[in-house]
Amino acid sequence: MCGIAGEVVTNDVDRPDVAAVERMTRSMWSRGPDGTGHWSEGRVALGHRRLSIIDLSDAGAQPMVDDELGLAVAFNGCIYNHAELRRELSGRYRFRSTSDTEVILKAYHHWGERFVEHLVGMFAIAVVDRRHDQVVLVRDRLGIKPLYVADVRGRTRFASTLPALLAGGGVDTELDPVGLHHYLTWHSIVPAPRTVLRGVRKLPPATIRVLRPGQAPRDHVYWQPSYTRRPEHADWTAQDWRQAVREALQVAVRRRTVADVEVGVLLSGGLDSSLLVALLAEEGQRPSSFSIGFTDRDGVDGDEFAYSDAVAQKFGTDHHQLRIDDEEIAGAVEHTVGSMSEPMGSHDVTAFHLVCREVSRHVKVVQCGQGADEVFAGYRYHQPAAAAARDQAAGVFREAFHDLGHDELAPVLEPDWLAGHDVSGELISRHLGAPGAQTALDAVLRTDTHLLMPDDPVKRVDNMAMAWGVEARVPFLDQDLVELVAACPPELKSGQDGKGILKDIGRDLLPVEVVDRPKGYFPVPALTQLDGEVLDLVRSAMSSPAARGRGVLRPGYVDALLADPNGRATKAGGNELWHLGVLELWLQQHGIG
Repeated sequence: MCGIAGEVVTNDVDRPDVAAVERMTRSMWSRGPDGTGHWSEGRVALGHRRLSIIDLSDAGAQPMVDDELGLAVAFNGCIYNHAELRRELSGRYRFRSTSDTEVILKAYHHWGERFVEHLVGMFAIAVVDRRHDQVVLVRDRLGIKPLYVADVRGRTRFASTLPALLAGGGVDTELDPVGLHHYLTWHSIVPAPRTVLRGVRKLPPATIRVLRPGQAPRDHVYWQPSYTRRPEHADWTAQDWRQAVREALQVAVRRRTVADVEVGVLLSGGLDSSLLVALLAEEGQRPSSFSIGFTDRDGVDGDEFAYSDAVAQKFGTDHHQLRIDDEEIAGAVEHTVGSMSEPMGSHDVTAFHLVCREVSRHVKVVQCGQGADEVFAGYRYHQPAAAAARDQAAGVFREAFHDLGHDELAPVLEPDWLAGHDVSGELISRHLGAPGAQTALDAVLRTDTHLLMPDDPVKRVDNMAMAWGVEARVPFLDQDLVELVAACPPELKSGQDGKGILKDIGRDLLPVEVVDRPKGYFPVPALTQLDGEVLDLVRSAMSSPAARGRGVLRPGYVDALLADPNGRATKAGGNELWHLGVLELWLQQHGIG
């Protein structure tokens, strides 16, 4: 887990701006506090911040260059099957390290652009192929690791964070009306390739981009599982599916123990993270575990310690319980917003930020349960999707997920900033209507997992963990597990009010009260009911000359929200003022006018 940056000149005459790459790299210090490196040759410059997880020696430092093969690489993430690939390739290549980075170089040389099909892991990779005069950018299948891209004065820049691109200078920071439409429609989610800024894009998940001088970038999507039933599963019973899913999840958890440092667990006390602890115990591990709780507010419980304590006690983890008072929230919010690659309105981002601060005092790597709801149909709106006809998927999704319809945005945005048509609704309809999803629920789960999730829970945990130099691993997003569960009959996932198949597995492993409890959402009451210092912070941002001068939101709309700060809730249970406040705080923190 690290931070990467680079610049590629698109002609054969100019040279890259090495100073800009150094600025981008330096801005990502928290993603890689263990070391830094730079490399430049010809029309390419690379930068890297290192968090040492595999091969802690200098032999694993980056950017890594192999002069014999004519390759250089900067890489963020972890290749879980690097030892297996090394054994496969060792007959053809000599290895000088035990790092997964070197395996990437050899794999690319051996398989070319198809090398990514052999990688199991989470990654954002930049390979410089000097012999073929090309740069290859790759993002992992589920978009766990980010990669932002900008065109600056005819040069392509890329980095692990959006603020790193801003640090390089020259980026068009005007707001993007389409990105803004997405942000307001889907409680702050802006799917790839868009961001809220006109000049910055994201490489989509499961995508290879090839950059060659004098040519337009060439993109290739290398992975998309089918959400249909397969003939080889035709005679499988529910028990067969439970056994197969349990085995795949066990493999996913085992893969994510690959490290030369200790691996802990974020233990919320919910089904997903508790299953990780149980399966780690089956691997003979008693990891450090970490839970966070907040002050109760207006009848809303601020913690789930009763459940996390029960799991920690059953499996004998080295458990750390962190309780946060309301007085700490306002200060934490400012640091949290500063750690966001993009503005994120979910109230639990601050919770992840604070718990990862505690994690960083003990371990460098944690497993967490992100992605289980999207893969296993754990959200409330998955229930109506399970009962809907295939052609009703878009309607069900919009009813459950769209905070504001296109027509409802007119009173929110000034006319110059309102997209001319329903760009968000059209994107969702295209994604839900595409072939390869058999039922309405299949289509919704595919959209959740492959379009929205990378820019919601996955981005949350990456940004907040990396703010403290912590690597977060997500077993529920293992590529083989996701492929298997995509083919699973949807009723096995949506049963028992969601995640039925996981609950059946959990009953064999966990305290019954953890499995059969009502579904909870990470509670941060102080950010769902705004008052005190947090409200003062939001009010100040929204009323500032910078916000008013931006001319994006209609003043009457903002004034109404400020007059009744807790009067409008999003469909996901968030606070509408909070979402807009986070956007404005983020823009101001990064000096965007």
